[in-house]
Amino acid sequence: MEMNTAASRPRTSTRDQAQLQRDLEAWLQQHLPGARISALASPESNGMSSETLLFEVGFEQDGAEQLLRCVARLPPDASSIPVFPVYDLHKQFHAMRIARERSAVPVPRMLWHEPDSSWLGAPFLVMERADGEAPPDVPPYVFDSWLLRASPEQQMQLQDSSVAALVRLHAIGLSDADRELLNPAQDGASPLRRHVAAQREYYAWVCADGIRHPLIENAFEWLDANWPREEGAEVLSWGDARIGNILFSDFKPSAVLDWEMAATGPRELDLGWMIYLHHFFQDFTPLVGLPGIPGMMRLDAVAASYEKLSAHQPRDLEFYALYAALRHGIVMARIGRRGAHFGESVLPPDPDDMIPHRAAIEAMMEGSYWATRR
Repeated sequence: MEMNTAASRPRTSTRDQAQLQRDLEAWLQQHLPGARISALASPESNGMSSETLLFEVGFEQDGAEQLLRCVARLPPDASSIPVFPVYDLHKQFHAMRIARERSAVPVPRMLWHEPDSSWLGAPFLVMERADGEAPPDVPPYVFDSWLLRASPEQQMQLQDSSVAALVRLHAIGLSDADRELLNPAQDGASPLRRHVAAQREYYAWVCADGIRHPLIENAFEWLDANWPREEGAEVLSWGDARIGNILFSDFKPSAVLDWEMAATGPRELDLGWMIYLHHFFQDFTPLVGLPGIPGMMRLDAVAASYEKLSAHQPRDLEFYALYAALRHGIVMARIGRRGAHFGESVLPPDPDDMIPHRAAIEAMMEGSYWATRR
């Protein structure tokens, strides 16, 4: 899920890929006798919290040679300092299947979920690989990318089609079994209360080393003091709802990816995340003397687009955008620790400096951040 604004990709895995390839091929032959797989590859610019493996499977079916392009996802190895305490691949697999089967959103076809850790040393899932191009994280797409070079009209087409994908996902009907699977396990009087409780628990896990972040704790207090009067209906929440997790073709989504943060909650959870995560990148552009894409993901424009497509008027988006920045701040605090563990960075004297967007969070709590971004 996480993003890195540096030019180089941080270390995320300690596994031996040659051994993974042999073990994965042995497992696949249980499902496709005689299957052979290509050398494993990893995505170049996006998706660093789970381990993602790209490969092709050759096999014979009805006397003809077949080729299946696949993606496998595994939880990170424990020695790589994982970003999250738990990687629920069962939930990811079924959330993606629900989205694919009950909406017109382009979600990759789910092939297998293997809960048995004996094959690869961890549970894993395999899906069909989709075509398309994502706005990259490394370097950020607002620094240099096909999206940066697109026309303003094409950029708005990409934005509106991404919002439309959220509308379709949020329209999916959920059963009690779906909610039981997707709901955060923490106590709470509402889906949003449970969601925030889960984030408090995540923050406590990150800070188990004794390093605390006053910025994050103040932001939690701000949430409590500014809680929405009406939370809205409970819907399927994609979770990591940002354009960097979408493959595009002709500026329209061809695949919606990375469901490890899937849950249920108000629609605005996804909207706040999609809006703020663009501004997370955009806020760095003045530091490197680049214009970026300041016209994208404006608060009011995204709200208007969503309302036009769904008849639902988004509410309290400044609250949800701050909650997105807070959640991302916890992730970045964990990544800071991981970087120090691998010798890629040094822990700063002020723990809040591990959070690269601390100024944005502070400005949101002061009420000044969105004045020029609406």
